[in-house]
Amino acid sequence: MRIAVSLMLAMSLTAASPAPEESYVQAAGPDGPLKGTMLSPGGFNAPVILMIPGSGPTDRDGNNPLGVKAASLKLLAEGLAARGIATVRIDKRGMFASAGAVPDANAVTIDDYATDVHVWVDAIRQRTNAKCVWLLGHSEGGLVALRAGQRAGSLCGIILVSTPGRPLGTVLRDQLKANPANAPLLDQANAAISDLEAGKHVDMTKLPPALAQLFRPNVQDFLINAMALDPAKMLASYRDPVLILQGTRDIQVSVEDANLLKAARPSATLVLLPDTNHVLKVVTSDSRAANIATYADPGLPLAPEVVPSIARFIESAK
Repeated sequence: MRIAVSLMLAMSLTAASPAPEESYVQAAGPDGPLKGTMLSPGGFNAPVILMIPGSGPTDRDGNNPLGVKAASLKLLAEGLAARGIATVRIDKRGMFASAGAVPDANAVTIDDYATDVHVWVDAIRQRTNAKCVWLLGHSEGGLVALRAGQRAGSLCGIILVSTPGRPLGTVLRDQLKANPANAPLLDQANAAISDLEAGKHVDMTKLPPALAQLFRPNVQDFLINAMALDPAKMLASYRDPVLILQGTRDIQVSVEDANLLKAARPSATLVLLPDTNHVLKVVTSDSRAANIATYADPGLPLAPEVVPSIARFIESAK
């Protein structure tokens, strides 16, 4: 009888748990609103994570029109809501629903994105009465989170997911070299990167068409700004809790990057996720084609330890 009563009680408690609530939220941008989606679990006083998407035209769900449809940030938000954690995932200024925030989405810097992060933090705190907000940056979004962390603000801590531990120029050189098809272009690409690292614009007339998109004139100011930043140095000066989450089959950001971040901040929590790639999906082979195929498949779930690792970290920091 005691077992039966216990089972009935457990069932009634499960049934009483409210479903996560999704709402559209916004914050003030330079010329118009910044927009995003909030996913809140049932109950009060849930911790809140602001999710910062990765590079290029990547939207609040972690997708972009260049072929990435993995929906990693959306899946992550849903998984965290089931663990009692609220999230706000956002469109960057000038893009998607935040298109009206600035007239030119390319005329931005990492510093601009960091400013927007603090605007979002203030808006979230006003909406939820949270004392502080966690920042979660994926890939380049981690660089934005670190830059935002250099300013005073109501931050609980930072979660770095698939985030480079080296300056962007170094990472870009390695990414280009990793693809054998790029071999004929490496000398010219490396010369262009060196110019940007020195704060100089690249002469497009000296580049082959295959490199024109990567170094196009309207993104060179952004690249110059981003390449001047060293993630490890920024992390070394940050004082609140930090989680470094890195997949071992990431073909864009390496375990070496995660180890560099950990070395810069020894008190940070480092979690290496086996058989997990850049978009947080499971990959069990060394096949580059198989790895990239997961980028276009929103039906694949996140790797099993992604959500639990973040949830445990936030719970331990309370």
